[in-house]
Amino acid sequence: MAKKTEKTKPLNIAEGNEATNLLSDDTTTTNDALLLNDKAKTKADKDRKPKSTKKADDTDAPVKGIKAKKSKAEDAASMATSAAETFPESQPVKAKKASRKTESVADGQTFPESVPVKAVKKSGAKATKKQPSGASEAGLTNEPNAVTEQSSSTKNNDLNALPVIHSSTESNLPSEEFEAVEAYSRFTDFDIDLFKGGKHYKLYEKLGSHVVTHKNVVGTYFAVWAPNAQYVSVIGNFNGWNRGSHALYHRWDASGIWEGFIPHVGHGEIYKYFIHSHSGEKLEKSDPYALQSEQPPQTASIVSHTYYEWKDENWMRNRYEHNALDRPYSVYEVHLGSWARSPESPDSFLTYSELADKLVPYVKEMGFTHVEFMPVMEHPFYPSWGYQLTGYFAATSRYGSPQQLMELIERFHLEGIGVILDWVPSHFPGDGHALYRFDGTHLYEHEDVRKGYHPDWTSYIFNYGRNEVKAFLISSAMFWLERYHADGIRVDGVASMLYLDYSRKQGEWEPNMYGNNFNLEAIDFLKEFNMAVYSHFPDVQTIAEESTSFNGVTKPVYLGGLGFGMKWMMGWMHDSLNYFKLDPVHRQFHHNEITFSLIYAFTENFMLPFSHDEVVYGKHSMLCKMPGDEWQRYANLRLLYSYMFTHPGAKLLFMGAEFGQNAEWDFGKSLDWWISQYDCHLGMQETVKALNKLYKSYPALYEKAFGKDGFEWIDGGNSKDSIIVYARKGHDAGNDVVVMLNMTPLVHYDFRVGVTQQGEWREVFNSDDKNFWGTGVNNPYPLKSQNKKWHGQENSIEITIPPLSAVVFAQK
Repeated sequence: MAKKTEKTKPLNIAEGNEATNLLSDDTTTTNDALLLNDKAKTKADKDRKPKSTKKADDTDAPVKGIKAKKSKAEDAASMATSAAETFPESQPVKAKKASRKTESVADGQTFPESVPVKAVKKSGAKATKKQPSGASEAGLTNEPNAVTEQSSSTKNNDLNALPVIHSSTESNLPSEEFEAVEAYSRFTDFDIDLFKGGKHYKLYEKLGSHVVTHKNVVGTYFAVWAPNAQYVSVIGNFNGWNRGSHALYHRWDASGIWEGFIPHVGHGEIYKYFIHSHSGEKLEKSDPYALQSEQPPQTASIVSHTYYEWKDENWMRNRYEHNALDRPYSVYEVHLGSWARSPESPDSFLTYSELADKLVPYVKEMGFTHVEFMPVMEHPFYPSWGYQLTGYFAATSRYGSPQQLMELIERFHLEGIGVILDWVPSHFPGDGHALYRFDGTHLYEHEDVRKGYHPDWTSYIFNYGRNEVKAFLISSAMFWLERYHADGIRVDGVASMLYLDYSRKQGEWEPNMYGNNFNLEAIDFLKEFNMAVYSHFPDVQTIAEESTSFNGVTKPVYLGGLGFGMKWMMGWMHDSLNYFKLDPVHRQFHHNEITFSLIYAFTENFMLPFSHDEVVYGKHSMLCKMPGDEWQRYANLRLLYSYMFTHPGAKLLFMGAEFGQNAEWDFGKSLDWWISQYDCHLGMQETVKALNKLYKSYPALYEKAFGKDGFEWIDGGNSKDSIIVYARKGHDAGNDVVVMLNMTPLVHYDFRVGVTQQGEWREVFNSDDKNFWGTGVNNPYPLKSQNKKWHGQENSIEITIPPLSAVVFAQK
C-alpha cells in the first residue's frame, strides 16, 4: 500500500516521488497500456459498423460486490479486464505485473443497485482531520454552510433508485485508514494531452462524479476543471455542506483539473463544488459534467449513472436505413412538458415513462419517421423551453430519471422511429450556480463582451477558441449519441455563432483578422464538431438551425463546408407563410413567392420546418395564419401541408399543427387535444396522416430529395390561375409523381396537364377529400394519357382540380 500522505494542504503531486507513486500505482493500467488502447480505440471507432451495446455506460456497469484481496495473478488479469472495460471497443492489453497497490479490479465501475455496501471501518483519527491549505484564507471552518444547506439539501425525489452510501459498517476486509479525500485519478497522460488540445471527445468518462471502488472501498471520484481556483472542495449532505472538509487535489500538469476520491459517497448523493478563486470570490457551483441534477429551482448536482440494458439492437444495427438522405425523413417536433398532461393534474408534467405510453403510439399512428425533442438537457428556467442549458450531460429531472428517458427513446426505436435531440452550443445563461464565471474568471464564456455576451437572449457565448471548451461541447454531443442512442442532433442558433455582428449595432463588434464579420473560431468549432460526430456515428444526422445565406452549411468539411447533414430552409418557410396569408384573389400578384424556393432548393440539404418558433409571441397558430372563412382556413392549411410534403427536402412539423390547434402554443399547459373530436380538426389530423403515408409510399418524393434531378417544373408560370404543376422523380422513371396545387377556391374542370410518362395515371392523394373535411371534388377513375404535347411534355391528361387543394397523380 502506498504511503499515506498528510493532507495539510492541497496535494501537488509533483512535490515528491511518494505522491507521484500514490497516483500512478492506484490507476488501473499503465500509461503505455492506456496509450495503446486509445490508439486501438480510435482505429476501431473509424472502422466499426453502427451497432447497439447492451449498456449505455460501460464504465458505469454495476459491481457485483466488493471482493477480498486477490493474488498477484488475479490482480494482473483484473487490470487487463479493467482496461478493456475502459476502452470497450479496443482489444485487451497485457498489463504489467501487478503490485498490491493496484488491487482494485472494479476501478471505474459503479455500485450495484441491489447489493448493500460493507464499507471499511474509518479510523477515528480521521475525524479530526486538519484543514487543508487555503481553508483559513477562504474563511472556511468545519461548520456547515447554513444558507447552502437550506437551499440545496433536499433529496432527489426518488429519481435514482440507487442507494446513498454512507455506511461505516465493518466488513471482513482488512481495515485501512482513509483521508477524507484520497489521491486518485482516472486521467492518463494521454487524456490530459487530448484535453489540453481540445481533442478529448469523451470527457464525460473522466470529469464529473463517478462511483468507483478504490482500495476495496466504494466511493465517488470527483474531477472538475477550474484552472483559476486556489482552492476547490466538494460540499453536500454527506458533509453538512462543509466547505473545508473535503478539498480536492490540484493536478501538477497545468491542466487546471482538481480531483479526488471520497470514500463512502455513492449514487443519489447531492453535491456542489465550492471554489475559492484567486480573485477572492467564493463560489458554489453545480458540476458541469453531472449526469443528473436536482429538480429546479434546486440547483445541486446528483451523483448518478447512465447504466441501462438497451433492447434496441435491431434499430441501432439498421439505423442507417432510416437516417440516410435518400430515405423518408418526416419529423414531429415535441416539447415534452406541454405535449400532454394528465386531466386530473393539469399543472403536473407527464414523466418520461408516461410519455412513452402515450407519445410513442401517437407518433407511430400519425406516420412520422422521426421525433425531435426540444432540449431535454437540464435547464433552470422552464419558460426558456430548454434553450438556456446548465446541464450539458444531465437529462432534466422534471420528467424523471436518465433511465426513464432512455426507455422513452428505446420505445421509439422499437417502433421504428428515430429520435433527434435539440442541442444548444450557441449560448448559456448567467445563473450563478452554473457555467458563468465558473472559477471566478470567464472560463467557459469569452471574456470580451463583444464576443461573449448575447444581447438578444441576455446570455453568454462560449469561447470557441479555448480548447477545453471545445472539448466540453463536443463531448456533450457525443454523450447524447452514445449514452442515450440519439439518432440526430439539431444544433440551435447556428446563425448567431457564425457572425461576429449577429444582432449587434455598429461599434458593438470587432472584425476578424481578415476584416470581415465571420466568427472564425466558431466556424472551426462547428467543423470539428461535425467531423467528430460523423467519424464516430456515421449513421446519424446533424441538423443546423441556420437562417442566413452562409455558403456550404451541409457541404463536407473537406470541400470547405461546415459538415452538417441538413439545414433548416428558413427562407422557404417565411416565403410560404407570407404567400398563404394572402387572400387568394391577391395571390396571382405574388406568384414568384411560392416558386422562388426552387431556385436555391438544391444548394444545401434542406429540411422544411414549421417549428415552434412560428406559433408563439403573437404569430398565431398555423390554422389562424390562413385567410378566409372557416372552411377556407382549413382548406388552405391542408394545401400548405401538401405543398410541404411534395416539395423537395425533409419535413418538420411542430406538435399541435397536425390537428389544426386554434390557439398559439403555450408551454405552460397541454395541447388542446379536446378539439380533435370535431370533424374539421379530425380531418386535418387525417390529412397529415395521409401525407406521411404518401411520402413514405412513393420513392420519387424522397430518393432524390436533395438533388435537382429529383424535381421538374411542368408549369410554374400560371400566375393568372395561381396553379403550379411539378413532377417529383426517383431512381425509377416509372415511379414519377405529378403534383398540382390550386391556390384559389375555384374548381377547374377539364384542365389539361402534361405528364412525364405515357400510360395510365391515378389520383393517389387529394387534399379536398371528404375524409379531410373537404368538398369531395376528385378524379375517381384512372386517366389514360394522350399523345398530345402540353407543358413541354410529350403526353398529357385532362383532370378536375378541386378548390384550394393539392392533387397528386402516379402511375402505380
